[in-house]
Amino acid sequence: MINASSRSTHTTTQRKNASMCQHQPACPSADSADREAAQPVAIHPEQGWSLLCNGVLLFEDTGELLPDGQIIAPHRPLAAA
Repeated sequence: MINASSRSTHTTTQRKNASMCQHQPACPSADSADREAAQPVAIHPEQGWSLLCNGVLLFEDTGELLPDGQIIAPHRPLAAA
């Protein structure tokens, strides 16, 4: 009999498939300046985030989480005077 407590799981802090871009021309990479121009593959406005095909998690407050774990602080435009 197999004991459930003997099972082990492997966890990682990085997402495995950083680039999911299957279309041409290819979307900007996660480390390029125009990374936000990539096509969304999952959109969850009720939760405030979208997953782009280059592996970037884009949040509604304009913050980002890159595939390597780097955090990009929100960069909202300043209000016009």
